[in-house]
Amino acid sequence: MNDSDLYTLRANLDEINKQLLKLISERGELVQEIGKIKNAQGMKKYDPVRERHMLDLIAAENEGPFDTSTMQHLFKEIFKAGLELQEEDGRKVLLVSRKKRSEDTVISVKGTEIGNGNPLLIAGPCAVESYEQTAEVADAVTKRGLKILRGGAFKPRTSPYDFQGLGIEGLSILKKVSEEYGCAVISEIVHPDDLETAADYLDIIQIGARNMQNYELLKEAGRINKPILLKRGLSATIEEFIHSAEYIMSQGNGQIILCERGIRTYERATRNTLDITAVPILKQETHLPVFVDVTHSTGRKDLLLPAAKAALAIGADGVMAEVHPDPAVALSDSAQQMNIEEFEIFTRELVDAGFLKLNQMV
Repeated sequence: MNDSDLYTLRANLDEINKQLLKLISERGELVQEIGKIKNAQGMKKYDPVRERHMLDLIAAENEGPFDTSTMQHLFKEIFKAGLELQEEDGRKVLLVSRKKRSEDTVISVKGTEIGNGNPLLIAGPCAVESYEQTAEVADAVTKRGLKILRGGAFKPRTSPYDFQGLGIEGLSILKKVSEEYGCAVISEIVHPDDLETAADYLDIIQIGARNMQNYELLKEAGRINKPILLKRGLSATIEEFIHSAEYIMSQGNGQIILCERGIRTYERATRNTLDITAVPILKQETHLPVFVDVTHSTGRKDLLLPAAKAALAIGADGVMAEVHPDPAVALSDSAQQMNIEEFEIFTRELVDAGFLKLNQMV
């Protein structure tokens, strides 16, 4: 055999490869049509009896040179790929999906754009305890050039005996502070009936981790014209998190900010386990802004700064952290809140490291 023979054989192989590709593509199109019929009739996509029939037919028709087991293995991979085609065709593309919208969603709150490529810092007390306490934090936050203040008015707590928040009084305090210090305010709402009232007080409504799968709350949040910050549930998968956001968007509200706040694992060194890789996954899978709550994910003040740097380095649109004038006497989460001095150092470190823009500082 000379070089010319080898060239001819290889050319023949290339032609057969083209024919195989064409036939496999035609098979895929037929599988898609079958999938549409199955979907319309509510039939299961996978039919083991049908697969066994096709494999038996291949065994009966195989004349070599490949072993029957080899040919059946190859066709099983083709069957598997065909089944995946049917699943994709039968699955609705989510409104929050990057496939539905290629450009990033940018949310404007009192002139501050969230998700435009300039990372933000949202800070404030875990709970609104008084006007004086909230105003002191608002003064520190706005002096740093930051524009969004967080503060809990309704506090879903693990124990029914822990401080549950001031409720409507807390919302009133947030609104007053917002007007006096020229900042936007965000707080958690836990009951669907409170959403419309809260919309009069707040610029962003938070749905917390414990309510991520409160579907009635999510649907009502989708019916109001107000940005929603949705936190990932304690044990929720990323897929479940994305579908919770879809509940909101399916009702017409596309102003959604996703917030990774740590998930529950066996590790006890931190309050929760910060799933840092959730940030790029959420950015790839959805078109929504993504934040990281470094306070609730770590539960440790010594880890707030490195966690914030990691979140912003990996692509987060912002971070959320808790600040209290005197954490030792805070009514909730006292151990993990920064005092004013610690907050100033935290913010300055993020600016010096290049994670926050200098024009956010005064």
